[in-house]
Amino acid sequence: MTSRRRRATAVTLTAVGWLLAMGTASAHGGSLAAGSRESLTIPTWLFLSTGGAAVGASFLLASFVTDRVFIERIHDWGTPLSGGVRPAVWLGRAVGLVGFAAVIGLGFFGPTTPQTNLAILLVWVGWWAGLAMTTYLLGNTWRVLNPLSTIALVLPSLDRDYPTQLGAWPSVVGLLALVWLEVVSPLADEPRLLATAVLGYSVVTLTGAVVFGRETWFDEADPVERVFRYYGRVAPIGRGADGRLRLRLPGMDLSTPRLVDGRDEVAFVVALLWATTYDGLVTTPAFRDLTTPLVDAGLPAHLLYPVVLAAGFALFLGVYRLAVRSSRRTAETYLSPAELAERFAPPLLAIAAGYHFAHYLGYFLVLAPALGLAMLSPLSDPGAVPVYDPPGWFGGVGIAAVIVGHLVAIWVAHAAAYDLFPARLQAIRSQYPFIAVMVFYTMTSLWVVSRPEVPLPHL
Repeated sequence: MTSRRRRATAVTLTAVGWLLAMGTASAHGGSLAAGSRESLTIPTWLFLSTGGAAVGASFLLASFVTDRVFIERIHDWGTPLSGGVRPAVWLGRAVGLVGFAAVIGLGFFGPTTPQTNLAILLVWVGWWAGLAMTTYLLGNTWRVLNPLSTIALVLPSLDRDYPTQLGAWPSVVGLLALVWLEVVSPLADEPRLLATAVLGYSVVTLTGAVVFGRETWFDEADPVERVFRYYGRVAPIGRGADGRLRLRLPGMDLSTPRLVDGRDEVAFVVALLWATTYDGLVTTPAFRDLTTPLVDAGLPAHLLYPVVLAAGFALFLGVYRLAVRSSRRTAETYLSPAELAERFAPPLLAIAAGYHFAHYLGYFLVLAPALGLAMLSPLSDPGAVPVYDPPGWFGGVGIAAVIVGHLVAIWVAHAAAYDLFPARLQAIRSQYPFIAVMVFYTMTSLWVVSRPEVPLPHL
């Protein structure tokens, strides 16, 4: 290794080490375990600048030590996994249907205390926290577990043509709407309201599957299916070209051409990244202090949250599009902005996965004992609910997840640039604007997880 490579490696490791040593914040995961974030014990500016430096230094390291042969060798590495999957498909579908029935039945007729109601715990702890984490850590099982997809198998289909101009836009709107509903409504506190919302979502989803066909609806319009499908691309387990399961390095599938196809799918990736940030942002003291004058001036609180959601999404998407245009100039390429946007959007999924892990790991571990007890005795309402108390160093795990997600994103974007551009220097120059964007996303995410958590303001 040359001295230049050694210096880049040392800078990267030092920056990451600083972050892990300084991190004491844990992630927020909703009202069931509210108040879990704590303030940092070091200056915020030092914490954020160190995170940005880690991302920038990792880009320098990737630029210095990689070439096309090395990148191809890393991406081609993998080990086939043997074993039949057909029995697991039917078992998974059965498990999904049982879980769906439990959410509906116990949501309406189970205990009213959220910490003891299996419907509440199953949706927020077992599904959105636990299952989502397994998706980008192990692989996407939701395609099999999805009870609505299983129910759609036995429903008739009108097979109407899906409007091509809609593309993935319904899933973009649906994702933002679901995030808004999860934040402003007491879905994590009122089992009957949660069961009603699940039924409403099921009616819309199954109606779409009947009208346009099961495969079309879940591939194009369903936001939950698309979230899990994209998260599954981050996992180290996936299907190779021969259709067999294959073990590979995490995130390597994100550089696949046409993984994101069209500005609608680019928008969904950015919406997913923003949604994970928004969920934590609205419970920070800064959000409360910034929006209090607006609410005092007469802005309805229930209007504030969708406005912030839409404005933040527009900001994140605008910053990304600005990076695309800047990249086209720095790389001096004739490739269209649309093509660049599509190829460099998938790395953002690694960032979203890293932040989701930081956001929900502590939440899942704290409430996992309560979920286990509710599964053993779903109709009872015990007086004491068991919870797990993470150790003091646990906040560093979330910070590490944010950083690792960004490092994987940098590597995948680096590989995509080498695939797009013939010259090594051109590929490196194309990354300058995207690295600036990733530094912006990194510092935003780290700032959110470093802030103490306050009750949702104005509601």
